[in-house]
Amino acid sequence: MLSWWKWAVILIMPYVILMGFLIPLGQGIVQMSPGTIKPGQFTEFKITGYNTKFASGGEIRAWLKHDDWHVQSQKIEVLNAREATLSFILPTFVDSTLSNVDLSLVMDTPDGPLVLPSAVNLNNIKGVIASESIANWSEDKLSPHIESNFNYPFRNVLGETIRNTYFHVPLWFAMVTLFGASVYFSIKFLRNKNIADDIRAESLVLVGVLFGILGTITGSLWAKYTWGSYWSFDVKQNMAAISLLIYGGYFLLKKSITDPDGKGRIGSIYNIFAFAISMPLIFIIPRRFDSLHPGNGGNPALGTQDLDNTMRLVFYPAVIAYILLGLWIAQITNRIKLIINKLNLSN
Repeated sequence: MLSWWKWAVILIMPYVILMGFLIPLGQGIVQMSPGTIKPGQFTEFKITGYNTKFASGGEIRAWLKHDDWHVQSQKIEVLNAREATLSFILPTFVDSTLSNVDLSLVMDTPDGPLVLPSAVNLNNIKGVIASESIANWSEDKLSPHIESNFNYPFRNVLGETIRNTYFHVPLWFAMVTLFGASVYFSIKFLRNKNIADDIRAESLVLVGVLFGILGTITGSLWAKYTWGSYWSFDVKQNMAAISLLIYGGYFLLKKSITDPDGKGRIGSIYNIFAFAISMPLIFIIPRRFDSLHPGNGGNPALGTQDLDNTMRLVFYPAVIAYILLGLWIAQITNRIKLIINKLNLSN
Protein backbone atom coordinates (compact mmCIF):
# COMPACT_ATOMS: atom_id res chain seq x y z
CA MET A 1 0.00 0.00 0.00
CA LEU A 2 1.33 3.44 -0.93
CA SER A 3 2.32 5.86 1.81
CA TRP A 4 0.54 9.21 2.10
CA TRP A 5 3.51 11.12 0.71
CA LYS A 6 3.51 8.95 -2.41
CA TRP A 7 -0.16 9.72 -2.91
CA ALA A 8 0.79 13.38 -2.51
CA VAL A 9 3.21 13.03 -5.44
CA ILE A 10 0.54 11.35 -7.57
CA LEU A 11 -1.96 14.11 -6.82
CA ILE A 12 0.29 17.18 -6.83
CA MET A 13 2.41 16.45 -9.89
CA PRO A 14 -0.51 16.45 -12.39
CA TYR A 15 -1.76 19.63 -10.72
CA VAL A 16 1.63 21.29 -11.27
CA ILE A 17 1.86 20.17 -14.89
CA LEU A 18 -1.70 21.19 -15.79
CA MET A 19 -1.61 24.51 -13.96
CA GLY A 20 1.88 25.21 -15.24
CA PHE A 21 0.91 24.87 -18.89
CA LEU A 22 -2.78 25.78 -19.05
CA ILE A 23 -3.04 29.02 -17.06
CA PRO A 24 -2.52 31.90 -19.52
CA LEU A 25 -0.09 34.76 -19.12
CA GLY A 26 -1.43 38.18 -18.28
CA GLN A 27 -1.30 41.08 -20.69
CA GLY A 28 1.96 42.87 -21.32
CA ILE A 29 3.82 45.18 -23.68
CA VAL A 30 6.23 43.53 -26.08
CA GLN A 31 7.58 46.55 -27.92
CA MET A 32 7.45 50.34 -28.00
CA SER A 33 8.95 52.45 -30.77
CA PRO A 34 10.66 54.81 -31.25
CA GLY A 35 13.01 54.26 -28.32
CA THR A 36 13.81 57.91 -27.53
CA ILE A 37 11.94 61.07 -26.70
CA LYS A 38 12.98 64.72 -26.38
CA PRO A 39 11.48 67.38 -24.12
CA GLY A 40 9.13 69.88 -25.75
CA GLN A 41 8.49 67.77 -28.86
CA PHE A 42 5.35 65.94 -29.91
CA THR A 43 6.18 62.25 -30.12
CA GLU A 44 3.94 59.41 -31.24
CA PHE A 45 4.77 55.89 -30.13
CA LYS A 46 3.51 52.60 -31.49
CA ILE A 47 3.17 49.82 -28.96
CA THR A 48 2.64 46.10 -29.44
CA GLY A 49 0.94 44.18 -26.67
CA TYR A 50 0.72 40.53 -25.66
CA ASN A 51 -2.61 38.96 -24.66
CA THR A 52 -4.07 42.46 -24.75
CA LYS A 53 -7.62 43.47 -25.68
CA PHE A 54 -7.20 47.11 -26.66
CA ALA A 55 -10.08 46.94 -29.15
CA SER A 56 -12.60 45.52 -26.67
CA GLY A 57 -13.63 48.95 -25.43
CA GLY A 58 -13.23 50.78 -22.15
CA GLU A 59 -11.00 53.64 -21.11
CA ILE A 60 -7.26 53.27 -21.68
CA ARG A 61 -4.72 55.58 -20.06
CA ALA A 62 -0.94 55.76 -20.35
CA TRP A 63 1.93 57.47 -18.52
CA LEU A 64 5.65 57.85 -18.92
CA LYS A 65 7.22 57.50 -15.49
CA HIS A 66 10.53 58.16 -13.75
CA ASP A 67 10.74 57.43 -10.03
CA ASP A 68 7.75 59.25 -8.46
CA TRP A 69 7.22 61.63 -11.40
CA HIS A 70 5.03 60.88 -14.39
CA VAL A 71 3.35 62.58 -17.34
CA GLN A 72 0.15 61.34 -18.99
CA SER A 73 -0.37 60.67 -22.68
CA GLN A 74 -2.35 63.34 -24.54
CA LYS A 75 -3.86 60.93 -27.06
CA ILE A 76 -4.34 57.17 -27.40
CA GLU A 77 -5.47 55.57 -30.65
CA VAL A 78 -6.35 51.87 -30.66
CA LEU A 79 -5.38 50.09 -33.89
CA ASN A 80 -6.42 46.55 -32.98
CA ALA A 81 -6.42 44.19 -30.01
CA ARG A 82 -2.62 44.17 -29.78
CA GLU A 83 -1.55 47.53 -31.23
CA ALA A 84 -2.10 51.16 -30.29
CA THR A 85 -0.43 54.55 -30.67
CA LEU A 86 0.38 56.85 -27.75
CA SER A 87 1.09 60.57 -28.15
CA PHE A 88 3.15 62.58 -25.67
CA ILE A 89 4.35 66.17 -25.41
CA LEU A 90 7.04 65.89 -22.80
CA PRO A 91 7.76 68.98 -20.69
CA THR A 92 11.21 69.86 -19.36
CA PHE A 93 12.33 67.15 -16.98
CA VAL A 94 12.10 67.74 -13.23
CA ASP A 95 15.85 67.24 -12.76
CA SER A 96 17.89 69.02 -15.44
CA THR A 97 21.13 67.52 -14.10
CA LEU A 98 20.18 64.07 -15.37
CA SER A 99 20.93 62.84 -18.87
CA ASN A 100 19.97 59.73 -20.80
CA VAL A 101 17.19 58.92 -18.35
CA ASP A 102 15.12 55.81 -19.00
CA LEU A 103 11.38 56.28 -18.62
CA SER A 104 8.98 53.42 -17.98
CA LEU A 105 5.61 53.11 -19.67
CA VAL A 106 2.57 52.44 -17.51
CA MET A 107 -0.79 51.71 -19.12
CA ASP A 108 -4.17 51.23 -17.49
CA THR A 109 -6.82 49.12 -19.20
CA PRO A 110 -10.14 47.70 -17.94
CA ASP A 111 -8.38 44.32 -17.56
CA GLY A 112 -5.59 45.75 -15.39
CA PRO A 113 -2.26 47.55 -15.64
CA LEU A 114 0.61 47.01 -18.09
CA VAL A 115 4.20 48.07 -17.39
CA LEU A 116 7.18 48.26 -19.72
CA PRO A 117 10.33 49.16 -17.72
CA SER A 118 12.87 51.42 -19.44
CA ALA A 119 10.53 51.87 -22.38
CA VAL A 120 12.11 55.03 -23.83
CA ASN A 121 15.23 57.09 -23.30
CA LEU A 122 14.88 60.79 -22.48
CA ASN A 123 17.88 62.68 -23.87
CA ASN A 124 19.02 66.25 -24.57
CA ILE A 125 18.12 67.45 -21.09
CA LYS A 126 19.41 70.97 -20.64
CA GLY A 127 18.53 74.40 -19.41
CA VAL A 128 16.87 75.75 -16.31
CA ILE A 129 13.61 74.20 -15.31
CA ALA A 130 10.67 76.52 -15.52
CA SER A 131 8.03 76.23 -12.82
CA GLU A 132 5.32 75.67 -15.40
CA SER A 133 7.26 72.73 -16.85
CA ILE A 134 7.59 71.13 -13.46
CA ALA A 135 3.86 71.52 -12.97
CA ASN A 136 3.26 69.33 -16.00
CA TRP A 137 4.97 66.45 -14.23
CA SER A 138 2.82 64.89 -11.55
CA GLU A 139 3.64 63.13 -8.30
CA ASP A 140 0.06 62.04 -7.74
CA LYS A 141 -0.24 58.32 -7.06
CA LEU A 142 -1.16 56.32 -10.13
CA SER A 143 -4.41 54.39 -9.70
CA PRO A 144 -4.76 51.81 -12.49
CA HIS A 145 -7.34 49.03 -12.45
CA ILE A 146 -6.51 45.99 -10.36
CA GLU A 147 -5.76 42.80 -12.31
CA SER A 148 -8.97 40.77 -12.12
CA ASN A 149 -8.08 37.73 -14.24
CA PHE A 150 -6.39 34.60 -12.93
CA ASN A 151 -3.15 34.43 -14.90
CA TYR A 152 0.61 34.50 -14.60
CA PRO A 153 2.51 37.79 -14.82
CA PHE A 154 3.96 38.81 -18.15
CA ARG A 155 7.71 39.53 -17.98
CA ASN A 156 9.28 40.98 -21.12
CA VAL A 157 12.48 38.95 -20.97
CA LEU A 158 10.82 35.68 -20.02
CA GLY A 159 7.53 35.61 -21.94
CA GLU A 160 5.95 32.16 -21.93
CA THR A 161 9.17 30.61 -20.56
CA ILE A 162 8.23 31.88 -17.11
CA ARG A 163 6.42 28.54 -16.81
CA ASN A 164 9.83 26.86 -16.52
CA THR A 165 9.90 28.25 -12.98
CA TYR A 166 7.71 25.29 -11.98
CA PHE A 167 10.14 22.73 -13.36
CA HIS A 168 13.70 24.10 -13.38
CA VAL A 169 13.77 25.67 -9.92
CA PRO A 170 12.03 22.82 -7.99
CA LEU A 171 14.58 20.37 -9.44
CA TRP A 172 17.34 22.25 -7.63
CA PHE A 173 15.32 22.37 -4.40
CA ALA A 174 14.87 18.60 -4.63
CA MET A 175 18.55 18.07 -5.45
CA VAL A 176 19.71 19.96 -2.37
CA THR A 177 17.20 18.08 -0.19
CA LEU A 178 18.41 14.72 -1.52
CA PHE A 179 22.06 15.64 -0.98
CA GLY A 180 21.26 16.77 2.57
CA ALA A 181 19.42 13.52 3.32
CA SER A 182 22.39 11.53 1.98
CA VAL A 183 24.69 13.28 4.46
CA TYR A 184 22.43 12.11 7.30
CA PHE A 185 22.81 8.47 6.24
CA SER A 186 26.55 8.89 5.66
CA ILE A 187 26.91 10.08 9.25
CA LYS A 188 24.79 7.14 10.41
CA PHE A 189 27.06 4.73 8.56
CA LEU A 190 30.19 6.21 10.14
CA ARG A 191 28.61 5.73 13.57
CA ASN A 192 27.01 2.29 13.17
CA LYS A 193 28.87 0.73 10.19
CA ASN A 194 25.55 -0.51 8.81
CA ILE A 195 26.03 -1.10 5.08
CA ALA A 196 22.33 -0.38 4.48
CA ASP A 197 22.92 3.25 5.51
CA ASP A 198 25.76 3.61 3.00
CA ILE A 199 23.52 2.21 0.26
CA ARG A 200 20.76 4.66 1.22
CA ALA A 201 23.23 7.55 1.04
CA GLU A 202 24.49 6.43 -2.36
CA SER A 203 20.94 6.09 -3.69
CA LEU A 204 20.08 9.61 -2.55
CA VAL A 205 23.23 11.05 -4.12
CA LEU A 206 22.50 9.22 -7.39
CA VAL A 207 18.99 10.64 -7.66
CA GLY A 208 20.24 14.05 -6.52
CA VAL A 209 22.79 14.11 -9.34
CA LEU A 210 20.05 13.03 -11.77
CA PHE A 211 17.87 15.93 -10.66
CA GLY A 212 20.87 18.26 -10.90
CA ILE A 213 21.50 17.17 -14.49
CA LEU A 214 17.83 17.68 -15.35
CA GLY A 215 17.98 21.10 -13.67
CA THR A 216 21.02 21.98 -15.77
CA ILE A 217 19.30 20.88 -18.98
CA THR A 218 16.09 22.82 -18.27
CA GLY A 219 18.18 25.81 -17.23
CA SER A 220 20.22 25.69 -20.44
CA LEU A 221 17.08 25.63 -22.56
CA TRP A 222 15.73 28.57 -20.56
CA ALA A 223 19.01 30.45 -20.93
CA LYS A 224 18.97 29.98 -24.70
CA TYR A 225 15.62 31.74 -24.92
CA THR A 226 16.24 34.54 -22.41
CA TRP A 227 20.02 35.12 -22.54
CA GLY A 228 20.73 34.03 -26.11
CA SER A 229 22.97 31.00 -25.45
CA TYR A 230 22.71 27.64 -23.75
CA TRP A 231 25.69 28.38 -21.51
CA SER A 232 26.59 31.97 -20.63
CA PHE A 233 29.31 31.08 -18.11
CA ASP A 234 27.18 32.80 -15.51
CA VAL A 235 28.63 32.39 -12.04
CA LYS A 236 25.72 30.26 -10.83
CA GLN A 237 25.87 28.05 -13.92
CA ASN A 238 29.57 27.49 -13.34
CA MET A 239 29.20 26.80 -9.62
CA ALA A 240 26.35 24.34 -10.23
CA ALA A 241 28.44 22.49 -12.82
CA ILE A 242 31.39 22.29 -10.42
CA SER A 243 29.11 20.93 -7.70
CA LEU A 244 27.83 18.17 -9.97
CA LEU A 245 31.41 17.30 -10.92
CA ILE A 246 32.30 17.04 -7.23
CA TYR A 247 29.46 14.58 -6.72
CA GLY A 248 30.55 12.73 -9.83
CA GLY A 249 33.86 12.16 -8.04
CA TYR A 250 31.91 10.45 -5.25
CA PHE A 251 30.93 7.59 -7.56
CA LEU A 252 34.38 7.37 -9.14
CA LEU A 253 35.94 7.14 -5.68
CA LYS A 254 33.61 4.39 -4.52
CA LYS A 255 34.09 2.52 -7.79
CA SER A 256 37.86 2.50 -7.29
CA ILE A 257 37.71 0.88 -3.83
CA THR A 258 37.10 -2.86 -3.62
CA ASP A 259 36.95 -3.30 0.18
CA PRO A 260 33.25 -2.88 1.19
CA ASP A 261 34.04 -1.36 4.59
CA GLY A 262 36.62 1.01 3.19
CA LYS A 263 34.34 1.93 0.32
CA GLY A 264 31.54 2.87 2.72
CA ARG A 265 33.80 4.75 5.15
CA ILE A 266 35.74 6.78 2.58
CA GLY A 267 32.62 7.35 0.47
CA SER A 268 30.70 8.64 3.50
CA ILE A 269 33.49 11.05 4.45
CA TYR A 270 33.72 12.28 0.86
CA ASN A 271 29.95 12.76 0.70
CA ILE A 272 29.94 14.89 3.85
CA PHE A 273 32.70 17.12 2.50
CA ALA A 274 31.07 17.26 -0.95
CA PHE A 275 27.90 18.67 0.62
CA ALA A 276 29.88 21.13 2.74
CA ILE A 277 31.71 22.37 -0.36
CA SER A 278 28.87 22.39 -2.88
CA MET A 279 26.38 24.37 -0.77
CA PRO A 280 28.61 27.48 -0.58
CA LEU A 281 29.32 27.08 -4.30
CA ILE A 282 25.61 27.17 -5.10
CA PHE A 283 24.25 29.58 -2.49
CA ILE A 284 27.05 31.82 -1.20
CA ILE A 285 29.63 32.46 -3.92
CA PRO A 286 27.06 33.53 -6.58
CA ARG A 287 25.77 36.21 -4.20
CA ARG A 288 29.19 37.81 -4.16
CA PHE A 289 29.21 38.44 -7.91
CA ASP A 290 26.88 39.91 -10.51
CA SER A 291 24.74 37.22 -12.03
CA LEU A 292 21.99 36.86 -14.59
CA HIS A 293 20.16 34.61 -12.14
CA PRO A 294 17.68 36.14 -9.67
CA GLY A 295 18.94 36.02 -6.09
CA ASN A 296 22.56 36.79 -6.90
CA GLY A 297 24.65 39.93 -7.16
CA GLY A 298 21.92 42.01 -5.55
CA ASN A 299 19.26 40.60 -7.87
CA PRO A 300 16.43 39.43 -5.57
CA ALA A 301 15.07 35.92 -5.98
CA LEU A 302 11.44 34.81 -5.75
CA GLY A 303 10.29 38.38 -5.15
CA THR A 304 7.24 40.09 -6.58
CA GLN A 305 9.11 40.82 -9.81
CA ASP A 306 9.61 37.10 -10.44
CA LEU A 307 6.95 35.29 -8.43
CA ASP A 308 3.51 36.74 -7.72
CA ASN A 309 0.78 35.17 -5.60
CA THR A 310 -0.73 33.36 -8.59
CA MET A 311 2.56 31.65 -9.35
CA ARG A 312 3.09 30.74 -5.71
CA LEU A 313 -0.06 28.60 -5.89
CA VAL A 314 1.82 26.35 -8.30
CA PHE A 315 5.47 26.90 -7.37
CA TYR A 316 5.36 25.77 -3.74
CA PRO A 317 3.36 22.60 -4.51
CA ALA A 318 5.88 21.93 -7.30
CA VAL A 319 8.77 22.14 -4.84
CA ILE A 320 7.01 19.70 -2.48
CA ALA A 321 6.13 17.33 -5.33
CA TYR A 322 9.66 17.23 -6.74
CA ILE A 323 11.22 16.64 -3.33
CA LEU A 324 8.83 13.78 -2.57
CA LEU A 325 9.29 12.36 -6.08
CA GLY A 326 13.04 12.39 -5.59
CA LEU A 327 12.72 10.57 -2.28
CA TRP A 328 10.41 8.04 -3.91
CA ILE A 329 12.87 7.36 -6.75
CA ALA A 330 15.70 7.13 -4.22
CA GLN A 331 13.71 4.60 -2.21
CA ILE A 332 13.21 2.42 -5.30
CA THR A 333 16.89 2.79 -6.21
CA ASN A 334 17.85 1.83 -2.67
CA ARG A 335 15.76 -1.36 -2.84
CA ILE A 336 17.37 -2.34 -6.13
CA LYS A 337 20.85 -1.76 -4.70
CA LEU A 338 20.01 -3.80 -1.59
CA ILE A 339 18.86 -6.72 -3.74
CA ILE A 340 22.04 -6.51 -5.86
CA ASN A 341 24.17 -6.36 -2.70
CA LYS A 342 22.47 -9.48 -1.25
CA LEU A 343 22.92 -11.35 -4.53
CA ASN A 344 26.61 -10.45 -4.57
CA LEU A 345 27.04 -11.63 -0.97
CA SER A 346 25.25 -14.91 -1.69
CA ASN A 347 27.59 -15.56 -4.60
